[in-house]
Amino acid sequence: MGPHPAVAAIRLAVRRVLHDVLVDFPTSPPPQPALAPAPALTGGPAPLVLVACSGGADSMALASALAFEAPKLGLRAGGVTVDHGLQAGSDVRAAEVAERLRLLGLEPVESVAVAVGREGGPEAAARDARYAALDAAAERHGAVAVLLGHTRDDQAETVLLGLARGSGIRSLSGMAQVSGAHGRYRRPFLRLDRQTVRRACLAQSLPVWDDPHNVDPAYTRSRVRHEALPVLEKALGKGVVEALARTAQLSRDDADALDAWAARAEAEVRTDLPPAGAAPTATASTDQASAGQAFTDQTPTGQAPTGQASTGTAGAAQARGADLVELDAVGLHALPTAVRRRVLRRAAIAAGAPAGSLFARHIEEVDRLITGWRGQRPLNLPGRVEVRREGGRLVIRQG
Repeated sequence: MGPHPAVAAIRLAVRRVLHDVLVDFPTSPPPQPALAPAPALTGGPAPLVLVACSGGADSMALASALAFEAPKLGLRAGGVTVDHGLQAGSDVRAAEVAERLRLLGLEPVESVAVAVGREGGPEAAARDARYAALDAAAERHGAVAVLLGHTRDDQAETVLLGLARGSGIRSLSGMAQVSGAHGRYRRPFLRLDRQTVRRACLAQSLPVWDDPHNVDPAYTRSRVRHEALPVLEKALGKGVVEALARTAQLSRDDADALDAWAARAEAEVRTDLPPAGAAPTATASTDQASAGQAFTDQTPTGQAPTGQASTGTAGAAQARGADLVELDAVGLHALPTAVRRRVLRRAAIAAGAPAGSLFARHIEEVDRLITGWRGQRPLNLPGRVEVRREGGRLVIRQG
């Protein structure tokens, strides 16, 4: 007799992701920090995969599936739990979660305490602190991947939040199955609903902790989960969650295509770089999570922060320490709006504007220097970046 159907479903989802990890890192360790000594490529320990676990049903189910599947594929499995310090007794609870992970057979297991700031609101600040801790833990232990327990329901909530903010298509694409620097973060459960994951915990008698913040109406995502989505399903019928998750995938495909187009277009309209073939400058596509981020006035919920270094044309300029970007105005004007604005965003980031502070209204104002040029004054962008029109060129520089 096989496992419970829900248990089989979570194990299959994790097995598929672990196979992908093995394809991406067949024998070599993950990319190391610049100053870290290079480990031996052969004869070392098996690749390590970590699970981020809060003790909730989603992450406990994920931890159990990782503990079951990893050894069969020759992988080591470990766990990290993050203590945000936002509730009384959070340190004790984190220690309990760490012990549960060890009982599942995970090793290494680590409990990390973080200080949550205030920038961007409580949810965004906690998320930023959490991902920073996970990044640091992955580097400390040399992990090739970190698994996250986001489900299809979480994806639907993220899309709905993006719709409510009037965000661009990148934000509507929700959470990627693979994200972060070097594809560090993997989300095996994005195609599984929350109830299936919870049933898997019940079938295995896994103890779970329900975070009271998840039902606190003070938090936007909690209101979406317990108020907005139920109202939509009552008015429109079942299937809203599935439809929103499907929208995320369709939007991601479109956004990826537009970002690739923008990367090619940028190389054609940049006038401050050598022509193609004239110098061995890298021209790989810029990281889409930073330079191709959706035009939105808030940070997308549920995604890893987009602070990693870019590659490609914009990244090459940053690598040289340049704070000046020049673009051909005529070439920009000929591009479709969606592509042109992506190019402008990439250029602003290359000149020094922080990606997380660059919103839709900023890019729209810069775009008017191309499409509605009437001798306007220079514009100021976050990061002390100035944009001015000089004849047939758009000049973006950090002051």
